[in-house]
Amino acid sequence: MKLRQLIAGLVLATMAHVAVADLEAWKDYDISEGVSNVTTVKVDSNMIDKYLEGLSKTWATGNEVAIKLGQMESYSIYVSQLPASGDFNVVLVTNFKDASALQPSKDLYDAFMKEWSDANQAVSDEIVPTYPDIRTITGEYLVREIKLK
Repeated sequence: MKLRQLIAGLVLATMAHVAVADLEAWKDYDISEGVSNVTTVKVDSNMIDKYLEGLSKTWATGNEVAIKLGQMESYSIYVSQLPASGDFNVVLVTNFKDASALQPSKDLYDAFMKEWSDANQAVSDEIVPTYPDIRTITGEYLVREIKLK
């Protein structure tokens, strides 16, 4: 008899803790128009400074051009304080006003390449091929911010 009561009590307790998800977009939370591209990277722990140096001359420089042209809103680099642990130790984030900023456009490409210049392209052509020797891209995500109400 006590075993049945114990089992019934456990079943009821488990059922009482099950959450029912009845949230609705725009009623219970807002979804941002802006989108962010998040890239997770595993850099050899003794090569993070070298990778950051390369990013400053390639990825960051390109992002600054895109920001200047109004093609991107902002970007960030995050580095783990525990670089030898986990699946990634560097996170690269680019933020855009909305998803339309990610659509292909010859006009936007031409404007970017004009501003980017042959000098920046030469630096990028020299540095970017060294990246696979020191890092592995472990994931890439396109995310939107959710604000709970």
